[in-house]
Amino acid sequence: MSIVSTSAKGQVVIPKKEREKLGIKPGAKVAVEIVDDHIEIRPLPEDPIEFLCGIFKDYPGSLTGELLKDRKKEIEREEKNPT
Repeated sequence: MSIVSTSAKGQVVIPKKEREKLGIKPGAKVAVEIVDDHIEIRPLPEDPIEFLCGIFKDYPGSLTGELLKDRKKEIEREEKNPT
């Protein structure tokens, strides 16, 4: 664990060892999130589209099929209870 100080503007420097381990390069985007009583900093992928490509490949069904089923149920509910 590294310990760093905050600047007058609240900035911190991520130590070189940690940056190299996570592949954080100059200009890289990171996500900063409050989790309970601490802050988590996570590197974001350079290309989020490529990163997310195939994320649902292990999903047991068809995501499109599930969306179509949900839409069909929604239409049936609307037909039964028009406003």
